[in-house]
Amino acid sequence: MKTAFWVGRLAARASRKTGLGGGGVIGGRVLLALAPGAPHELARGRSAMLVSGTNGKTTTTAYLTAAMRTLGPVDTNADGANTQPGLAQALAAGSAPSLVLETDEGWLPWALREVEPVTAVLLNLSRDQLHRHHEVAHLARTWRDAMPGVAHVVANADDPAVVMAALAAPEQTWVGLGTGWTGDTQVCPRCGDECLREDGDWRCRACELRRPQPQWWVEDDDLVSATDRVHLGLALPGSANRANAAMAVAAAARLGADPQTAVEAIRLITGVAGRYDFFTSEQHRARLILAKNPASWFEALEMVSEYDTPVVLAFNSNGVDGLDPSWLYDVPFAGLAGRPVVVTGRRSTDMHVRLEMDGLTDVRLAPDVRVAIAMQPPGEVHVIANYTAFQDARKVLGHDQ
Repeated sequence: MKTAFWVGRLAARASRKTGLGGGGVIGGRVLLALAPGAPHELARGRSAMLVSGTNGKTTTTAYLTAAMRTLGPVDTNADGANTQPGLAQALAAGSAPSLVLETDEGWLPWALREVEPVTAVLLNLSRDQLHRHHEVAHLARTWRDAMPGVAHVVANADDPAVVMAALAAPEQTWVGLGTGWTGDTQVCPRCGDECLREDGDWRCRACELRRPQPQWWVEDDDLVSATDRVHLGLALPGSANRANAAMAVAAAARLGADPQTAVEAIRLITGVAGRYDFFTSEQHRARLILAKNPASWFEALEMVSEYDTPVVLAFNSNGVDGLDPSWLYDVPFAGLAGRPVVVTGRRSTDMHVRLEMDGLTDVRLAPDVRVAIAMQPPGEVHVIANYTAFQDARKVLGHDQ
């Protein structure tokens, strides 16, 4: 075990020095190859919290880490490496008594077995990379089958797939986040009948699955429980980030953090792994937003609707993006009407056609994100990009927070 640990660390260090990148993943792969049981041993005696879901994992993990650090030292996988190798490397990289680990939704059952966390934070389940995660209901069932492996979950009360899975855990803390994207919640994940929604409530028409009563909920810009009301006032924009903060504070409070102190720590976060970072030039100040799938594109468009700014849309369909972009037709783009829109990316033509179908006919194309921003009127610009386009944009623009 000690030999595997040091060889893995050397492999990670060598990868970083040679500029290959992915040091944490490479180090974790070496560690797992030499000592498959290492994650279980490295987690033993430590208080671990796992954060999983289709959207919001990275931001919620950063929020929860900040909140838990009000109680003491915390190790985390801040680089976002959230599958087997990344989790193994994160466990090996430090020795803090507490852990907050972002966990890929497909790898959550494995992580629950190996890490044996004190709680799991279950955010949402929606369509993402269907070539990798198959259908949402299938993923929800794998979560449900794994839930007896964790004593307690903090779960989104407004996502039927999450609720079905979380009910299999011994204990739940329910958080009411409100309804944003509902495109993947219209069918009951338990029986396949229709989920009915009315006045913020939901229930299955045929079986007993329904919205549980939340212990925490979001009201405008406040987080509320039976005993607390905390004003969020986040640096990061949008209802999605208020939801991420709500989940993080509810989880931290469960382990003894003061909600007000936790929120004050969370407010200091102005960007997460490039998300929401600003890039400046002589004429523009561009804010970069990651949107990977129908639900996160819906949230990103809602976010920019709060601002009267030009928009750049960057869209690829490389491997980690998912190869099939047809889900674009489920995303409502009509709210962009009346503002300057420029489209770029390897699948910019697909995006251009989709926008035309929503009545946006004055849309321009650009060869890359830098040119796209330059084509916009001077001032602030919002850039919404899916995963590989987001990474391309960060490289092209350079970072200026």
